[in-house]
Amino acid sequence: MTTEEQEIHPTISIEREMRKSYLDYAMSVIIGRALPDVRDGLKPVHRRALFAMRELSVFFNRPYVKSARIVGDVIGKYHPHGDTAAYDTIVRMAQDFSMRYPLVDGQGNFGSMDGDSPAAMRYTEARMTKIDRDIVSDLEKDTVDFGPNYDNSMTEPLVMPSKIPNLLVNGSSGIAVGMATNIPPHNLTEVMNGLIAMIDNSNITVHELIEIITGPDFPKGAFICGRAGIREAYETGRGSILMRSRTHVETIKGSKREAIIVTEIPFQQNKATLVSKIALLVKEKKINAIAEVRDESDRHGERIVIELKKDEIADVVINQLYKMTPLQRSFGIIFLAIVNNKPEVLNLKQILEYFILHRKVIVYRRTAFELRKAEEKAHLLEGLKIAITNLDEVVELIKSSDNPAAAKAELIGRFNLSDIQSQSILDMRLQRLTGLERDKIIQDYKDIIAEINRLQEILGDENLVMKIIRDEFIEIRDTYGDERRTEIIDAVDEILPEDMITQEDMAVTVTHTGYIKRNPVSIYRSQKRGGKGVLGVKNIEEDFVSNLYVASTHDTFLFFTNHGKIFWRKVYQLPLAGRTARGKAIVNLLNLAEDEKVAAILPVADLQNEKITKTILMVTRLGRVKKTSLEEFIKPLKRGKKALTINEDDEIISAHILTGDDTIFLFSKYGSSIHFHESDVRTMGRTAAGVRGIRLKENDYVVGSIVIDSDSSILTVTENGYGKRSPVADYRIQKRGGLGIMAIKTSERNGYVVGAMQVDDDSEVMLIADSGKMIRMPMSNVRVIGRTTQGVGLINLADDERVVAMDLVAPEEESDDESEGEFQELQRSDE
Repeated sequence: MTTEEQEIHPTISIEREMRKSYLDYAMSVIIGRALPDVRDGLKPVHRRALFAMRELSVFFNRPYVKSARIVGDVIGKYHPHGDTAAYDTIVRMAQDFSMRYPLVDGQGNFGSMDGDSPAAMRYTEARMTKIDRDIVSDLEKDTVDFGPNYDNSMTEPLVMPSKIPNLLVNGSSGIAVGMATNIPPHNLTEVMNGLIAMIDNSNITVHELIEIITGPDFPKGAFICGRAGIREAYETGRGSILMRSRTHVETIKGSKREAIIVTEIPFQQNKATLVSKIALLVKEKKINAIAEVRDESDRHGERIVIELKKDEIADVVINQLYKMTPLQRSFGIIFLAIVNNKPEVLNLKQILEYFILHRKVIVYRRTAFELRKAEEKAHLLEGLKIAITNLDEVVELIKSSDNPAAAKAELIGRFNLSDIQSQSILDMRLQRLTGLERDKIIQDYKDIIAEINRLQEILGDENLVMKIIRDEFIEIRDTYGDERRTEIIDAVDEILPEDMITQEDMAVTVTHTGYIKRNPVSIYRSQKRGGKGVLGVKNIEEDFVSNLYVASTHDTFLFFTNHGKIFWRKVYQLPLAGRTARGKAIVNLLNLAEDEKVAAILPVADLQNEKITKTILMVTRLGRVKKTSLEEFIKPLKRGKKALTINEDDEIISAHILTGDDTIFLFSKYGSSIHFHESDVRTMGRTAAGVRGIRLKENDYVVGSIVIDSDSSILTVTENGYGKRSPVADYRIQKRGGLGIMAIKTSERNGYVVGAMQVDDDSEVMLIADSGKMIRMPMSNVRVIGRTTQGVGLINLADDERVVAMDLVAPEEESDDESEGEFQELQRSDE
């Protein structure tokens, strides 16, 4: 058996090896590619690109060179990851819409906000910008550590000795393994002022820094809405801000139409994609108010023109665009950077502290380097000073020596010089022996001694170091600082669906069997007085329109169910159906239980405002009443809310809006009624059970309730088809909770009471029998009689037929010439 065959290889756990290899790969990506260093704010590829440009001497005041030349040096010497990666980095550093303070001065096509690709690197040229001078300055003074490049053939800086807090002023973004960074750009003037404030007060808080560094500052401006996200990010290292485009409205020349003009869009948004998105929304009819959209941007700035159709409201369209397009976008802030070769999430103060610490190291190392150079120079000048002081003897000694080596040895022995000093004397030109030059050497020696003392004093006094850093910050601020471009405005309210719906009057119809729909008021044509009107819903057997409201699309409908719950629907959420269609069943709009049904519908124009003065009165079958402020119902839930607590054998039969000075009627099955003022019912919370409204006899229950809104008459109807109209004045006001007074006599002739309602001569009422028979009658045919009378026949019924329901019939939609097409008979539901 050979030696190779006898060799035993140790067993390696594949799990341990995979874990080790993956961690090595992850750290390589985190440290070497994806995340910036907290000190100079640069990733390795950015640092290598700037270093390669420095080595090529393509400074801001030198001629441009081909980008391909720079890329060649970057990938050939420092960054072996392909020319595309290197060129893309140079391109981005040259784009003024990507970098707040560009680090590359590009000449040629370096791409655009429309997503256009840059020209090939053989066509473009580049050089460093002026600000780069203060990123790479003092690199030759041993201020930072250098490390070997990828093939150990040369060295490269591990960090730049930057005077610019690039991590904040230009930001950074990158996705590593298991982590990501997303740092927005900031205004350099504010950041430098923040650094100066930290030097002046090391105990400064993040809250105080926010007063100086007010928030991110994006290259193309736009708005930041709200400060809460900024504050959270600065305090914790993570937060989210809302970016919003800058827009204004112009009137199109020669037209009454308006146009929305967009001049600044959120950071990192593609302008061409934005315009295409708006055009697509128009094409798909998701936004119907836009007539045309076009891009009029030029070298002077961005300008997107969105022309609106006639009579469209610009604010509504702008809200739609904010909700559906990149005109409004969030920016998630993550202050993640490399600190001491480890990734760390930092708050604002920590970022500034690390940069100041970096500058302290740079100043110390630079001062130490300059001290070494000054001491070396002083050492040489000290030798030259000895030489010119003993000039004749030195000349004679050199002349008498056999060769330079012997002369050098003689000088060292005779004047106690060092090797370097003696060599400097031998190298000295004869012109240095003139009187003027000898005086200059002596003066140079005095100056260098003073410089050495100054440098030593700096190294021994941290306050002097901090003063130097502070002065440098002031110089950077005054040299490169500019005004903010991004304006921070107060937080905007959430864009609700109604913010994207144009306010428009709608005719909302509800049928007796529970169907609801809406139509624009404008579809009902204007007619002369006395016209036949326009049919709002096609007549369907056993159904008719019982209620007709005119309400804005932003108004709210409250639906009360017999189980004591309340549901909300905005008018724009109600089904839009044809003019003659019934619409959609209400039960299909709400999340109702199996045996639950809608007992009452209340339209409210403005729930937020009306909550102050108005209340809701709910009436149950067993005679309980409850008054609750509208304020209790301003926060809707999809599953509904409890409006009141009721017993299992009880249910809501009606609900009304009260204005504060109303009187209330309750009518029972046995013909009793009670009339009381709403002040008798105190306002209660949402879950309260209410109080007794009327005292009922055994087996009696409430069949109707009325909130009196005028002095018109009360119609009471019994199950055998009899009824009567009586004046409101016949029903005296009592205290709630009593037995009340007789409204109509219930007898074998009349039967039990079916219902009651307030009517006038213009009202029309539908009576419905259990057989399906219906009769529609105008109240002008029913005369007003006293309360104590038995009533008159309203409908002829067979012996086995009974009236089971009654309801008002909504008037036909009608108007005249003088009203300019608006409804005269329809009143807003909340009036």
